[in-house]
Amino acid sequence: MRVSPGARRAGIAGRYGNGWKLSVTAPADRGRANDAVISLLAKQLGVSRHAVRVLAGHTARTKLVEVDGLTARDADRLLATAERGPR
Repeated sequence: MRVSPGARRAGIAGRYGNGWKLSVTAPADRGRANDAVISLLAKQLGVSRHAVRVLAGHTARTKLVEVDGLTARDADRLLATAERGPR
C-alpha cells in the first residue's frame, strides 16, 4: 500500500503496482497518517478499526497492512468498489 499524507481529500486513489494507493488528509506526523489509514481502510472494508493493523512501514509511505476477517481477494474487491465510488 502506498500512502499520500496531507492530501486535500481522503480516499482510495487507485492501484499502485500489486497494491493500492490511498490519500489521507492527516499529516505524516506522530502516527496521525497511520491512524487515518486505519480509519479509512476500516470504513471502506466494513470492519472494525481494531481489525486493521500496519505491520511494516510505520514511518514510510509504503506500508504493509493486515486486516482480520478478510482474505486478500475480498479486500481487493472491496477497495476496487470503493475506488469507483458509490453506485
